[in-house]
Amino acid sequence: MKVSHRKKLVKFTSAVAWIVVLFIAVKAGISLYQYSNNETTNDAQVVEYINPVIARVGGYVREVKFNDFDTVKPGDTLFIIDSKEYRLDANQIGAELQKQNANSQVLNQQRETLEAEAKEAYQAIETAKVKVWKENLEFERYQQLYAEKSATKQKLEQIEANLNIYKSDLSQAEQHYRVAQEKVQDLNKEKAVIGAEKNRLHEVKQRRNLDVSYTVITAPYKGRLGKRKIEKGQMIDIGDHLCYIVNDETPKWIMANFKETQIAQFAIGDEVSITADAYPNQKFKGRIIAFSPATGSSFSLLPPDNATGNFVKIVQRIPVKIEISGLNNVWRSKLLSGMNVTVTVPHH
Repeated sequence: MKVSHRKKLVKFTSAVAWIVVLFIAVKAGISLYQYSNNETTNDAQVVEYINPVIARVGGYVREVKFNDFDTVKPGDTLFIIDSKEYRLDANQIGAELQKQNANSQVLNQQRETLEAEAKEAYQAIETAKVKVWKENLEFERYQQLYAEKSATKQKLEQIEANLNIYKSDLSQAEQHYRVAQEKVQDLNKEKAVIGAEKNRLHEVKQRRNLDVSYTVITAPYKGRLGKRKIEKGQMIDIGDHLCYIVNDETPKWIMANFKETQIAQFAIGDEVSITADAYPNQKFKGRIIAFSPATGSSFSLLPPDNATGNFVKIVQRIPVKIEISGLNNVWRSKLLSGMNVTVTVPHH
């Protein structure tokens, strides 16, 4: 009985061993097949646009309207900065603009008065010209009468004196008209200066109003917020990073860093298979949409210079941009930027 039991145990153990060997052989065969027919890298990550929310004005933070990792829509308020100082600046410019508008109205009234005076002066010139013309005719007529001994010298001198008076009146009227015109021109120049100042103040007021609007910081697009760095009561400066926002309106993609020896047969549009380390049982599809114009090390802060010192050959990595295909909203929210993935590209 013991021998029979031992034989059965040996047979069972042998069968299990053969099954394990067969499983390992099949697994090795599949791996060898995949290795020989695919190019794979696990040096790949999910990438999304992650942008900083930046303060465009400085000041005291009055309110923080979101919590860490909140989902926001375009226009949702994130921060409110105290706007009293900016509103005072805008109101001050507005008051100065009103003052210049009042000055412009005064100049308009003065211009109307000066133009009326110039018109009167012009009419006085026309009247004086008529008088001079008539008196000159009278003088010529009396000159002829005096030559014919039909008029006295006294009368001729009186007519001549009147003619000189009318000529003097005409000269004064012309001088008055020129002065009135010059005053109108001077006033027009002054009005042009005020107009330029009004335009400058209008632009400054618009800039001040922009500063007021910048005190309310809103979400630029639909997305998810990172951890906030600013709390109520803090003082911030222009250009400070207040938080980060992940853009949900743009597609996600994979940045896979393949070895330079792997990409010989890759082409734009090639289909790829993607597996996320976080979800190993879920397969995703994608396609190659771009290749980096240089190796990853070439974009580093201190790129290698192989012309100096001893050279050690190192296989370089080429970043390949891969678009994820058919990603629904559920998986879009699960695949987070920075997650590690494995990318497999079949051989042609």
